[in-house]
Parts: sequence; structure tokens; C-alpha cells
Amino acid sequence: MPEEAQQEKPAPKTVHKGRIHLIDELRGFALLFMVCYHTFYTVGYFFDWQWGRDIIHILYPIGPYFAGIFIVISGIASNLSHSNIDRGARLFFIAYIVTLVSFFAVGEQSAIRFGILHMLSICMMLYGLLSGILKVIPLWIGFSLNVILFVLTLPVTTGSIEIPFLWEMKLPSEWYMTDFLYPLGFINSEFTSGDFFPLLPWLFLFFAGTFFGRLAVNKKLPKFTYRSHVKPLAFIGRYSLLIYLLHQPVIFGVCTLVQMLLNMK
Repeated sequence: MPEEAQQEKPAPKTVHKGRIHLIDELRGFALLFMVCYHTFYTVGYFFDWQWGRDIIHILYPIGPYFAGIFIVISGIASNLSHSNIDRGARLFFIAYIVTLVSFFAVGEQSAIRFGILHMLSICMMLYGLLSGILKVIPLWIGFSLNVILFVLTLPVTTGSIEIPFLWEMKLPSEWYMTDFLYPLGFINSEFTSGDFFPLLPWLFLFFAGTFFGRLAVNKKLPKFTYRSHVKPLAFIGRYSLLIYLLHQPVIFGVCTLVQMLLNMK
């Protein structure tokens, strides 16, 4: 090939892989659903407006799927964090501030004893402690095993583990007679929590995310995941914790204002 032709040949295009925008967007999408869900729940059950309860009955069956998206993404993101133990400890502190505030705001029956923030904080700390051991487990084995364990432990709060339609095993009833095993999902008839995400089964979904997240660390995710698609959702996803902490007080404040205005008529 002539030298001139070699000089004119364009350099191959490279794809810059930096922030994974799709993760932010999916997190924002899931959080947006959670905010809407909590809005209608507050409207229906705290302010006794029937249309809120009607919408909640429609949204209730799909709620866990959006929570699952949020939890898997949190697991993926843990691969990109420098200190999951510190991050988890800070979130644990914030979670119990939320618990304390909820006791004063909505009373003992509706207070958040062990919600999604509590669960995620413990998962982060556990991953930080166990990451050295977990890294020796092949990606797809660890991912598949955690998905299986998640499915097995889905009915833990009802007293059993099972393979749907094939096999079921009842768990010891003694585990459900205590007042302190509720973080694991072993709850008695007197237990209440305004938001409840026990470690079983959700811990396994989080850890499935940590295994899948290795693809992000090794830059092996598809190219489209690194592109920005819906910037407002990405913005919500990047500030998910702040939005999660602020949305409930805002919802209560707006509903209270609306109720006051309606009562003035």
C-alpha cells in the first residue's frame, strides 16, 4: 500500500466507557414508581381519600418488581464503590433516623421498623466484609445461585421456603415467636412496619446484582448502557437517596395543605 494511502486512513473509532447512564436511569425509573406508590398510599390510608386506595390496589402487585430493580442496581453499584462498609454504615444510621422520625410522625403501628434503607445498608456492609471471598466464585455461578436462593426464600415471612409448584418446606415455628428476628423475615402476627424489606429474600437479589456488576467493573456491558437516554431519569437516579428521604415529608405536607384548603370551603 502506498505511503500516502496509509497516512490518509482514518483511525478506528473508540467507544468511551465511563459512567453507566442506564443504571442511573433504571434507578430513577424505579424510584419514580416508589414515589408515586407512596403518594397514593399516603392519600388513601393516611388521609382517607378513596381514590388513593383504588390506585394502590392496582399498583400493589407490581410494586415488588420495581423494588427489585432498585435492589439489583444497588448491588451492581456496590462493585463501583470504594468502601461499601463505610457507605453501608452511613446508610444504616440514616435508616434508623427514618425509623425514629416515622414513630413520631405516623405512630408505632405505621412506623418503618425495617424498610428498604435498613436492608440495603446491611447488604452493603456484608458485601464489603465478604467481597474478598465472593470474588473467587465465578460470576455466573454466583449470580445463578443467588437467584435460586431468592426464589426459595420468597415465602419466608409466611413460614416456609419453596420451589414454586414443586416443593415446600415449613420452617420451625419457634423462629416466628420472637420479637427480634424480623430483620431476617421471621415475623409474628403482632409485627407491623410501614415499609418492610427483610434480608430474606432481598439479600440474595442484592448479591445477584453484585455478581452481575462485575460486568460493569470489567467494562463488558453493552455499548448502549453507557449512553444517556432519558436525562431526567438519570438525574433522579443519581440523587436517589436524597429524593427518597425528602419525598415522604413533601407528600405529607402537600396532602395536609390540600386537606386544609378543602376544609375551608
